[in-house]
Amino acid sequence: MTPRDASDDSRWSDLERPPLNAGALRRALVREGGLWSDVRVVQSTGSTNTDLVARARSGDAAEGAVLVAEEQTSARGRLDRRWSAPARSGLFFSVLLAPGVPVARWGWLPLLTGVAVATGLSRAAGVDTALKWPNDLLVTVDGVERKTGGILAERAGDDAVVVGVGINVTLKESELPVPAAGSLALAGAAGTDRDPLLRAVLRSLEQWYGRWRDAEGDPAASGLQETYAAGCSTLGRTVRAELPGGRALIGEAVAIDGDGRLVLATEAGVQEPVGAGDIVHLRPV
Repeated sequence: MTPRDASDDSRWSDLERPPLNAGALRRALVREGGLWSDVRVVQSTGSTNTDLVARARSGDAAEGAVLVAEEQTSARGRLDRRWSAPARSGLFFSVLLAPGVPVARWGWLPLLTGVAVATGLSRAAGVDTALKWPNDLLVTVDGVERKTGGILAERAGDDAVVVGVGINVTLKESELPVPAAGSLALAGAAGTDRDPLLRAVLRSLEQWYGRWRDAEGDPAASGLQETYAAGCSTLGRTVRAELPGGRALIGEAVAIDGDGRLVLATEAGVQEPVGAGDIVHLRPV
C-alpha cells in the first residue's frame, strides 16, 4: 500500500467537510446551449475573482467559466475588506459573464446574483436568505440576522464582468471571524452538502441571468426589480448610508429604483437615491 503524502492527509483531515467533486459538477452543469462552459475547482488560491479576471483578460476563459476554490487566502469583499474561512467550510467561487446589454444596466448584476443565490439556497438548503442592499446575504440565527455571504462584481475588460460569491456553509460559532457573521449550518439548514448547494445556486443564476439578458437588462421587464425588492431586508428599515467621501445619510429605505439604487426618505422629506456606500440597519422591520 502506497502511503499518502502530507497534502493528502491535510485534504481529508476534516471528514465533515469533504472536497467538492469537480468532475460531477462539470457533468451536471456544462451542457450544450447552457450558460456554464467550464467548471474548475482548485484547492487554494488568493482570490477566485482575481484569478478569473486575469484569465478573462488573457483570453484563457470564455463566458460561463466558473472557478471554485476550496480555500481562499486573500479573498476580498466590498471596500477591499478581507473574507476568511476555513478550507471547505463554504462555497467560494467566481463566474465570468459577458452580458451584451447596455453597460448602464450592469449595476444590476450583483443584485441579480443575490436573488439567484437566495433562490438556490432556499431550494437546496431549506434556508430563507435575505438580501441586504447592495450585496450581502443574511440568515437568521437565534432570532438575529447575520451575514452569511457576500457578492463582488469586477470588470474584466470592455465587455465582461466577473462576479464572485462567498457563502459560509458549515462554519461553527467558534470559527466565525466576527460575531455578526453566520452560516447556513447555524441557521438550521436542512442540508450542507456543498455539491448540491453549488449546483442549485449556479442553475438559479443561469435562469435569472437568462431572463435579465433576454429583457436586454431591463430590471422591470425581467421581474428582477420586483423580486429583489421582495427579498430585500433593507427596505422598510431606518438605515445609515455611509457614503464615499465620508458623508453619511440617515433615512428610511423605501425603494429600489430602476438603476438598482437604494432610495432613502430622509427626515427633511427628500427622497435620495444611494448608488454606492455602506448600509447600516438601524431599526428592525
